[in-house]
Amino acid sequence: MYKIAIAGAASLIGRELKDALAESSFAAANFALLDEEDIQGQLDQVGDEVTFIQTIGADAFEHADFTFFCGSEDLTRKHWRQALRAGSSVLDLSGTLDQEAGVMVRAPWLGAESAAADLFTPAVVPAHSAALVLALLLERLRAAVPVRFAAATLLAPASEFGRGAMDELHQQTLSLLSFQQLPRAQYDTQAAYNLLVGLGEAATISLNAVTARVRRHYDALTGSRGLPLALQVVNAPVFHGHAFSIALELEHPLPAAALEEALRGEHVELVTEDTDSPSNLAATGQNDVLVRLRAEPQAGKSGAASRFWLWAASDNLRLSAQNAVDCALDLRRLRPHGTVQ
Repeated sequence: MYKIAIAGAASLIGRELKDALAESSFAAANFALLDEEDIQGQLDQVGDEVTFIQTIGADAFEHADFTFFCGSEDLTRKHWRQALRAGSSVLDLSGTLDQEAGVMVRAPWLGAESAAADLFTPAVVPAHSAALVLALLLERLRAAVPVRFAAATLLAPASEFGRGAMDELHQQTLSLLSFQQLPRAQYDTQAAYNLLVGLGEAATISLNAVTARVRRHYDALTGSRGLPLALQVVNAPVFHGHAFSIALELEHPLPAAALEEALRGEHVELVTEDTDSPSNLAATGQNDVLVRLRAEPQAGKSGAASRFWLWAASDNLRLSAQNAVDCALDLRRLRPHGTVQ
């Protein structure tokens, strides 16, 4: 039986991770829920097991086989080496460690395309869910059809930035409807009913940081073989779920069926009906990426096109949690088994 510690258990991704673990082969593990001191004592549960969230003490990670860091960057930086010294495998969902020496960005969904961790890997960063979606879709296309150029616009929800951003978006919506002054502590601008490529100067969250992280993780997952990607992140006035608008230009015209066949496979659900568009709402709770393909009309090229649009949607928290669990399952082969004589 494994012992699993979740540092930042009260965060949005921490709560989603607990559900994903309870549905996995780790469901029978012993869980230690950890967080900042102001969260200490809060009642929580993993699966059917009810427990309390504890503060991170000197022995918090003792005998932990896996430690997931789901909280703030400060929490991860403060405690990850402590977990490592205790002999725990470290998985960083905060993305704080992705530029640390030896730390590996992982996405087992990509199979052989993604290198595996070994005993010398200090920590694993489960890839950002948007980078995972982009790498999955574009790698499948690149392997089957000659893609010349790809550009993606990521519409990021409030849950991308945590509970504080979700609460502020909610309060801004209520304030606008009641003609009251808007709270601005998180966004430092009006985020409700507004699409933004930049936030206020005093904002505590950064679209540039998300863009840089998604780029780093996409490059780490695809390596030198990867299709170069132009990327823009837009703040969307929604609470949950990623949406992607992806433009593709092929080396030569092909029928849409060729691209659809390339995209088909595990973790991707193709939506072919015009009346059933992928959306962040439709993707909620789904483990798959919902994708709709549309050809750009071109005169004189009946049945084939060289320019296509992908409209895709995914549950950002669900995919992050599932990828983290898959990374832990992959790391499980490195844990000792049985009793050393």
